[in-house]
Amino acid sequence: MLSRSTELVECSRVPFAAGLAAHGERTALIVDGRDVTYRELADRVDAVVHRLGSTRRLVLITGGNALDPIVAYLAALAAGHPVLLVPGGNADTLAAMIEAYRPDVVVDDGRFDEHAPGTTHDLHPDLALLLSTSGSTGSPKLVRLSHDNVQANAEAIATYLDIRNTDRAITTLPMHYCYGLSVLHSHLLCGAGVVLTDRSVTEPEFWNLVRNHRVSALAGVPYTFDLLDRVGFADLDLSCLRYVTQAGGRLDPERVRGYTALGQRRGFDFVVMYGQTEATARMAYLPPELAAQHPDTIGIPVPGGSLRIEPVPESDDGAGELVYTGPNVMLGYATTPGDLALGRVVDELRTGDLAVRTDAGLYRIVGRRSRFAKLFGLRIDLQRVDAVLGDHGLVACCAGGDDQLVVAVVEADPRQVRKLAARASGLPEPAVRVVPVAELPRTENGKPDFRAVAALADRAPGDPSADGGPIDLSRLRSLYTEILATDGVTDDSTFVDLGGDSLTYVRTSVRLEKLLGTLPADWHTTPLRELAAAAGRPRRGLRTVETNVLIRALAIVLIVGSHLHLFALVGGAHVLLAAAGYNFARFNLAGSRGVRLRHTLASVARIALPSAVWIGGVVAVTGAHPLSSVFLLNGVFGPDAWTREWRYWFVEALVYIVLGIAVLLAIPWVDERERRFPFAFPMVLVVAGLLTRYQVIGPDTPTSQILASYVVFWLFPLGWAAARAVAVWQRVVVSAMALVTVPGFFHDEPGRTALVVGGLLLLVWVPRLWWPALFVRPVEVLAGASLFIYLTHFTVYPYLRDIDPWLAFAASLAVGVAYQQLWIGLGRLWGRWRPRSFGAPAVAGREPTGNPARTVTVTGTGG
Repeated sequence: MLSRSTELVECSRVPFAAGLAAHGERTALIVDGRDVTYRELADRVDAVVHRLGSTRRLVLITGGNALDPIVAYLAALAAGHPVLLVPGGNADTLAAMIEAYRPDVVVDDGRFDEHAPGTTHDLHPDLALLLSTSGSTGSPKLVRLSHDNVQANAEAIATYLDIRNTDRAITTLPMHYCYGLSVLHSHLLCGAGVVLTDRSVTEPEFWNLVRNHRVSALAGVPYTFDLLDRVGFADLDLSCLRYVTQAGGRLDPERVRGYTALGQRRGFDFVVMYGQTEATARMAYLPPELAAQHPDTIGIPVPGGSLRIEPVPESDDGAGELVYTGPNVMLGYATTPGDLALGRVVDELRTGDLAVRTDAGLYRIVGRRSRFAKLFGLRIDLQRVDAVLGDHGLVACCAGGDDQLVVAVVEADPRQVRKLAARASGLPEPAVRVVPVAELPRTENGKPDFRAVAALADRAPGDPSADGGPIDLSRLRSLYTEILATDGVTDDSTFVDLGGDSLTYVRTSVRLEKLLGTLPADWHTTPLRELAAAAGRPRRGLRTVETNVLIRALAIVLIVGSHLHLFALVGGAHVLLAAAGYNFARFNLAGSRGVRLRHTLASVARIALPSAVWIGGVVAVTGAHPLSSVFLLNGVFGPDAWTREWRYWFVEALVYIVLGIAVLLAIPWVDERERRFPFAFPMVLVVAGLLTRYQVIGPDTPTSQILASYVVFWLFPLGWAAARAVAVWQRVVVSAMALVTVPGFFHDEPGRTALVVGGLLLLVWVPRLWWPALFVRPVEVLAGASLFIYLTHFTVYPYLRDIDPWLAFAASLAVGVAYQQLWIGLGRLWGRWRPRSFGAPAVAGREPTGNPARTVTVTGTGG
């Protein structure tokens, strides 16, 4: 049965959605690198308006940061069809909303499904948009917003942010979330552009989009800023950025102050905002010029709105409930289809937040009326407990259980958390239940999920599933703690984030696979909890081994055996130089430019120090080498012809190559090019290295040509490119380069040429190999100690080869392993007493920016 009010002429519309064509040929949206002008967008919207018809209908749209759902959404707003916006890719929520509200039209990922030829609803003329509240995504309780609400809030935001038609925003939040939707509204209102992407701010591709399209506006919830800290946002070259906004929850005042100061240095405004879905997104904002002095406030009302504080009986500190009035206040709630016929039932919004007004005329949130728990006769302000824990550097969230206070905390000492929470709440310590988690439970909008926190109380202590998988995560954390000599391991840690290097990579991968059965190719960048969840069963009698690990183990065996003339298989060191570049790309290129530089210099130190100590000891005892060898300067001061001074050429070449690249990447322009072109960049270095490989430039050194660092340089970026080759065509390019450039380098040594080419092709095409389980541990030991075996074997085998060459061979390997263990022990001692960076503890679950304790090594072999 059709309703009585079905004609579109009887309803209002959202002006900015109906007037897109007025902005002409300006860019409205950027989708997959293609500009969609406002005129083209308007034409697409008109086509969908025609398809929706002249009868006003309830249109359910699955939101997404893509062209089709946005066109459908704008068409409905422009024509006056009420929109029920739900998350995309969530079949359960979609089904629940269809069942609860019986929409006339469903637009899912651009596909139209008409459930009724006209409409089965009585739709109020002012109704424009239905959204779930931020804390109840998927709930049948919806916020009813009018056309005036949507337009007024977009205008207010555009006014206080001073959005210009030259600005460009990028989607960092989901479209179905009112904050993400408000970014779209306010920029389209002003004729500005929006880059559509689902990329995370942790992905290099996201920042490539920001730079390529000169994005000037960035929006985020508190969790977004946690991620920005992890990727070294402060060091990114983002000269186009004009303003950064934050909403969706409280951001720690010190971080507000920090981002405000960063914005002042880098030329962007940092704007803290406050809002709720019931206010169509925004109610208050903190002017950037006031943020440094008042970082704990939400600021002032948005243009056109007003705030007041209404006293409440439960407050005894002068705080009251914050009440907002303005043209963006919702019409009311809907819980059934019948509520869609209702008009305005509220004139002001009682936010539920407790606030005070400061002497400066700014508003500060001090708690929430609904976030109180009654335990043991005490009324507990949960918001205040959260704030106290946050002030102590803890990432935590609390909720009221049946008979206890439940505190979810990210990797912290439960005893300390229990004491702090008990003191803040006034409860006895036994009434506080602390549950360590890998990360706080969050809603789809990135806000803390208080119901999920309360549900944590039902987990049995020690239950493996409580840690997120069938594997006991404490064992995995202990393994990382032991091998990486760090106390900062959480369930969300990755090997690379904790400073893993190619030496520890070997030990870690083998022992992890023993625990988990199999390892994915990207295990080193996968959080521990995901590794545990993906654990599989190994094949009987077989285990997989990383190809680069196997290469290192076999190469050092070939090097020592060839020097003892047990067999004649040479060329391993040159393969290892490529493997060094391969590992450099995997471990040293994460984080900001400053982090990269620190990691790379630390890598050089971890190669050079054990080398200089060993060679220095040999020189002191035997006088077998000049001092230039101790300081790895044989390539500068040593002879051109082959002598014993050239024995350590690999270490010397590696140190100078990595130092040169460190200097190169310290240049902001170069660093940005590498991030934008991760595969092309090392290939350009390969081409540059071929100039010295073919002696187009550089000194003529025919005798030691295959040993000089500037001559063998091209192999390092070739391995780097192999690690960056993700597409088949990229692997083909690297393979072709190896097949073309290696032949002829070793003159009349076809076996050596074949060994090097074969090793490079394995790196490119075969990331892992099945290996007899019995021999996996020896491979781990030899690969991990390969640098140390290389350093020591020149000194060991001459004393034993005349007695028994195989004894000399075994002794050379054993001494190298022992020397490695010595340095591991020294590293652990250093890790125990080294000073903390900046004298401040790390926040659990979040790495401090610029922690100098993190070190990464490039490789561990030579020959």
